[in-house]
Amino acid sequence: MDLTFESLINDNRFQIIISVILSLVVTWRAIPVIINICRIRGLMENPVKRSSHASPTPTFGGVAIFAGTLMGYMMWNFKDEDYLIHKVLAGLLILFFLGLKDDLYALAPLKKIGSQVIASLLVVVGSDLRINSFFGIFGVHELPYLVSVLFTLFIFVALINSFNLIDGIDGLAGGIGMVASGAFGLWFSLNEYWSLACLSLALSASLLGFLRYNFSKTSKIFMGDTGSLLVGYLITIFAVKFVHLNQYYNFSPGDNYVSAPVIAIAILSVPIFDTLRVFGLRTLKGKSPFHADRLHLHHLLVDNGMSHLGASFSLYAFTIVISLFTFFLRSFFTNTALSVYVIGVFGMYLLICNSLEIRRYKIRLQELKARNGESHVKISGSSTSSINPN
Repeated sequence: MDLTFESLINDNRFQIIISVILSLVVTWRAIPVIINICRIRGLMENPVKRSSHASPTPTFGGVAIFAGTLMGYMMWNFKDEDYLIHKVLAGLLILFFLGLKDDLYALAPLKKIGSQVIASLLVVVGSDLRINSFFGIFGVHELPYLVSVLFTLFIFVALINSFNLIDGIDGLAGGIGMVASGAFGLWFSLNEYWSLACLSLALSASLLGFLRYNFSKTSKIFMGDTGSLLVGYLITIFAVKFVHLNQYYNFSPGDNYVSAPVIAIAILSVPIFDTLRVFGLRTLKGKSPFHADRLHLHHLLVDNGMSHLGASFSLYAFTIVISLFTFFLRSFFTNTALSVYVIGVFGMYLLICNSLEIRRYKIRLQELKARNGESHVKISGSSTSSINPN
């Protein structure tokens, strides 16, 4: 009995299951406490013109996600990725406190980007976690060291901010993060990278616990920058590591993917596509890429009549379908052909956004006409009654 119990406790798969359960429970139980503290201390996000919520809402859900993920991961002593995980945790602390300060005082974008670069450098240079090959996409293979470092830093900063940008309606950033970290965690588990598998699946479980309250009508909480920054940071690490491992290691037949970069892009298609489109539109209008507006696809869906739940689940489905298609097509097409396919999907995404924007304009025009009509009736009625009081 003791031998069986000992072997079970030392089994990596069992350890990860326990970590996932612990992360879920810690996040689930911590959030009501955080909500009460926020209400007592007045730490609420008040709605503004472009907000998708109508009443003051606590915005420190990221604290619970941070606690749940770390407690789940630190249950066990994994040795396979110590050199990387130590740097990851250091970078995570930087971004956690950065997000906390931003949720309290609203920092300038350049200050946030500077801290993101420092946190990213810890793993890019400190642990040599780099994208140093394009796997033959459009004929590009190995990248020079400096180009590789700069390109990977750009990927980190872009993806971290992309998760911050899609955190505009209930459930979107948390759900996309849950799907992405779950997908990478499954791959790490299948290939026995237990440390990364535990961290990614612990994050996925924490996000599931958070979503229960993010979708709630009576106990709602937002993840805030505290959450979106750490989620974006960790998922970028998982994505880059996924690409990195598939370049250098030989797995059992069929387990390594020369199309890893394209698969990673497909898994993260919603934040990547949304950021490219929104930044492009803002730049064309002569505005800062970080200018707040309602150009995001999730805003377009909500403004066209979808609920937050419906819009978020539609984008979860989009992510899963595109990822599965890319995964199955990898055996039949070259990386360049797959890249063209993903670019085509992005084009379809742009067309959908454009049609939704036109429809939103028509809806607003009709609402404006209706309001003007009501005002005209009221004015006419008022004038008539003043002339003929009987």
